[in-house]
Amino acid sequence: MSNAKAIANTAKLKSPDQAKADLEARGISIAEFARGHGLRYGTVYQVLTGKKKGRRGEAHRAAVLLGLKKGIA
Repeated sequence: MSNAKAIANTAKLKSPDQAKADLEARGISIAEFARGHGLRYGTVYQVLTGKKKGRRGEAHRAAVLLGLKKGIA
């Protein structure tokens, strides 16, 4: 397990708004985040807006990497 994934699993969970603010504070666009993690832009966007809950598949992986859920990405 990489350090980034280990940190994401032990850190306090974020709300979608907090995750968006975190990306903005780090100067990372949603598209850059998606490309960097091998995710589709639309999936990441839908998870951040609440359209997808991140229960399974790529949406779950996105939610975990964004810090919205606990789990293994």
